[in-house]
Amino acid sequence: MSVQDHRAGHRPAPGVRPDIGSALSPGLRWIGSLVWWIEHAFERARADARPEEDTRFRIFLLLAAFCLVFSGLAVGAARAALFMPKGAAGAGANPNALVRADLVDRNGALLATNITHYGLYIDPSEVWDRRAAFDQIRYALPRVPLDRLRKVIFGERRLIVMPGLTPAERAAVHDLALGGVSFEPEDRRVYPLTGLSNQLIGLADSGGIGLSGAELAFNDQIRAAGMAGQDFPLSIDMRVQGVLENELAAAAELNKAKGAVGIVTDARTGEVLGMASWPQSNPRNLAVSAVYEMGSVFKTFTIAAAVDTGRADMNTMLDASSAYMIGNRRIADFHATNRVLSLEEVYLHSSNIGTSRLAIGMGGNVMRDYLTRFGLLDAAPIELKESARPIRPREWSDSTLASLSFGYGASITPAQMAAAMNAIANGGEYRPLTLRKGGVPGVQPRRTVSAETSLTMLELMRRNVVTGSGSRAEAPGLRVGGKTGSANKLVNGRYDPTHAVGSFAAIFPADGPVGTQRYGIFILIDEPGAYPRTGGFVAAPAVGRIADRIAPFLGVERRADAWRTALGDKTPRFEDVEGDGR
Repeated sequence: MSVQDHRAGHRPAPGVRPDIGSALSPGLRWIGSLVWWIEHAFERARADARPEEDTRFRIFLLLAAFCLVFSGLAVGAARAALFMPKGAAGAGANPNALVRADLVDRNGALLATNITHYGLYIDPSEVWDRRAAFDQIRYALPRVPLDRLRKVIFGERRLIVMPGLTPAERAAVHDLALGGVSFEPEDRRVYPLTGLSNQLIGLADSGGIGLSGAELAFNDQIRAAGMAGQDFPLSIDMRVQGVLENELAAAAELNKAKGAVGIVTDARTGEVLGMASWPQSNPRNLAVSAVYEMGSVFKTFTIAAAVDTGRADMNTMLDASSAYMIGNRRIADFHATNRVLSLEEVYLHSSNIGTSRLAIGMGGNVMRDYLTRFGLLDAAPIELKESARPIRPREWSDSTLASLSFGYGASITPAQMAAAMNAIANGGEYRPLTLRKGGVPGVQPRRTVSAETSLTMLELMRRNVVTGSGSRAEAPGLRVGGKTGSANKLVNGRYDPTHAVGSFAAIFPADGPVGTQRYGIFILIDEPGAYPRTGGFVAAPAVGRIADRIAPFLGVERRADAWRTALGDKTPRFEDVEGDGR
């Protein structure tokens, strides 16, 4: 039998097994035939006495295989580079990578991100000269804990010496070429603007879980954004934040204060544009976690309630010619005028007597209702978990109402004050403060006062800066309006004037119709050591400087002010004359 006859008579059917070939689909039968043909190509070449074809065929197969492999790698690399979402983890990703989005401000400035660091491990059984290795590592890595390094390098098993090596530190140790030294990648949360907004942004742990501040408040949303390869934007504007922190520190140091708090808000949306506490070494965010009796700034809400209920208007006159007696308690004004005052003069003179008469006239139910509407009797509904509950009155007697009318008898957070002032500014609607860019989605604002009452209060606040106790908050062309506040602290059961709080709550611009874009600034100076300690001296100047510096960032135009033109040269300027609650 010839070779050809032998091949023809004994050639098996393509496929794996002849008995099941009929059961396979046409596609599988074709693949099986192709595999069989390739497997027996070498045998055919040898049988036909064509060894050169055998060699060429092998080379061809090798080249084809290499081309296929490298083509696949090239396509995969191109796809990853062009279409893989930012932050997506591929097969070669760091197995310890944090699934956590970058935090950015409202304009995209980076606030927090993840950077790969390295853990330093040593297996002492592979170290040739332990003493020499100890000395070389300590010089290459000055911040390594020496006790830990000594324990590991002279120990018996592989252990971590130090986590969190930067790439430069890793390279310094790696270049020593020591046996037994290895590195494992680990992602770390880093905050490039060290010292700026620390209390607000907060921290995340090494496992990628938020521990405080915005990192904790938005933990789930930040992780979800990270999984989607997206950034997570906050409402903060770092330009505003920088100005706020700078001016707050300057005011606190100038007045030799124990502490200070500042908040800048968008009054229309409730977005926090800046929030700061001083000193920055204090890890607490005092804007939401500390409570204070605020003093005369509360008169804004007392008068707003009286106007909104129709119990007072700009023509109302209130007798402040002598002290106001409630039983045995005597209510007096800090700088008594000893005469009947108009509603405007009560506000501009910051008369305790005038607001006490208004509060008692309205009664406990009305005052409780309006203070609740302004959010002053409940914790500020901001996302921060540190938001503290206020200290509320236990009873609503006439004496308590008088105290509340000028800012005693209830202790609230600065965040509560900022949100309440926004409700005055934006046409009478309470919106919760938020650190989420764009505001809280789907929130329904709560009506606090009418739009007409809102405009009346804005007019009073502007007049107070033009001719009243808030004159030091003026910023040229920005039409700032606001109210001073001063309160003595309760020390050993008595109000001590040497331990005081001075504040200023401002809105700018304070003119224009309902719907005008307005911004709120609240500054509180805790226990100023310099005299005078009242809000008009210690807090109002910082407000004016902040408004002046941030206006260009916010697009607030400077222009002539009708109230300054009409009143600036005709009405006497009152000094900072606030009640102290005694």
